[in-house]
Amino acid sequence: MFEHLLNPRSIAVIGASSDERKIGNVIVKNLIYFGYGGRIYPVNPKNEIIYGHKTYPSLDSIEDEIDISIITLPATMVPDAVESCVKKNVKYVIAIAGGFSETGERGAELERMILDKIRGTNTRVIGPNTVGIYVPRSNVSTALTLPERTALPGDGSIAFISQSGALGLLTMDTIAEFGTGISAFINLGNRIDLSENELIKYFEDDEKTRSIVLYIENFKNGRDFFNVAKETVMKKPIVVLKSGRTSEGARAASLHTGALASNDAVTDGALAQAGIIRAYSETELMDYGKVLAYQKPLYGDRIAIVTTAGGLGVITADYLVSTEKGVGMKLAVISDENKKRIRDTIVPFGSAENPIDLTADGSTEQYSRVLEILNSERNVDGIIVYALFQTAKVDETLIDVLEDNMKGKPMVVGILGSKMGKRMILEAEKRGIPAFPSMERTVKAIKVLYMRGRYLKRRYEDGEQGS
Repeated sequence: MFEHLLNPRSIAVIGASSDERKIGNVIVKNLIYFGYGGRIYPVNPKNEIIYGHKTYPSLDSIEDEIDISIITLPATMVPDAVESCVKKNVKYVIAIAGGFSETGERGAELERMILDKIRGTNTRVIGPNTVGIYVPRSNVSTALTLPERTALPGDGSIAFISQSGALGLLTMDTIAEFGTGISAFINLGNRIDLSENELIKYFEDDEKTRSIVLYIENFKNGRDFFNVAKETVMKKPIVVLKSGRTSEGARAASLHTGALASNDAVTDGALAQAGIIRAYSETELMDYGKVLAYQKPLYGDRIAIVTTAGGLGVITADYLVSTEKGVGMKLAVISDENKKRIRDTIVPFGSAENPIDLTADGSTEQYSRVLEILNSERNVDGIIVYALFQTAKVDETLIDVLEDNMKGKPMVVGILGSKMGKRMILEAEKRGIPAFPSMERTVKAIKVLYMRGRYLKRRYEDGEQGS
């Protein structure tokens, strides 16, 4: 459905410029910088050369078919530019400019003019008031940020749909630091045409995507959204960061993208009923998307904790059993037989009780053996491992041990510390291991696996099927 959007063969930039300070220049620069391999057509009446590409005076002077036209002109000029795209049979238009319904009635009228232009045609519009798309698999970036100042993530399995362009770009800049990848990013902006509902359906069947995350200020068509999502979550998890939870936030949302306010308690209940995981920050949004993409659902609430630092186990136990946000879990009770096996594996002054403390004298081999035992323990549903690389007997091969254990019970990993920790999280990302740099984020991640498993179990018991 969206193949020409996410893997375009040709892109025209209407309003391209040789002036490095202008958006029409930055977008051409980004397309080249990120290695887009398709054909680029800068459109500008001036006879200029922009980064080695000659400009075209108009769309109709380009003989090639155009998959995407990016309009970088001011809002008042966008309707006419869209009309030229329709005449050219352009498949997708990305309208960058702000100044539409978020500014009042005059802007809303401009949006209606755009919709009139595309009605009954095959041309679709993303935006307006958008930064467009970023698709690592096809090296397409229409971002407005300077590439030398901004990191963007590599290819991955999280589809990211956002109403806010800036929030999306800043969030991607942050996750890129720890190596988390995405399958695609689409900024809907004011979404007068293309909506999150269609994209969710597309990503449900996209082989590159294993989880779908959304930043939403309001729902364009709430009933359709929840119907689509309720069907999709049986196949792929969905996480939503919904802003406008307070009256002040709702007012800010209306000024940002023209979003209409919604009752947050109603939204909360509808999200839960549809099986959508709700995030309350951009960090939670991407953490939850990651753990759901990397790990299978957790169908029970009995958790074993493995650490080489006793204090981490104690604090994690508190986080785990806390019913904050309505999800409390349990410390698994290890059988006497397996406690003896653990006791025989670790140092005498360690603890075979859960949380299991290998102590600072713990080794990579002890981690491996204890995880093997826990994966055979009938009283354990899931495992939290704190992989701490700061001590002498733990080496980098612990990542290999963790990778091997991804085939066992659902497991989430905490890798703390700045020097060695960050490097090991990057390595864990390469292996598809869900690793997090704090205790709180690690526990929240395993709770999300349980929330998904609990919801799916309920749907299965009602006779529905998923994957």
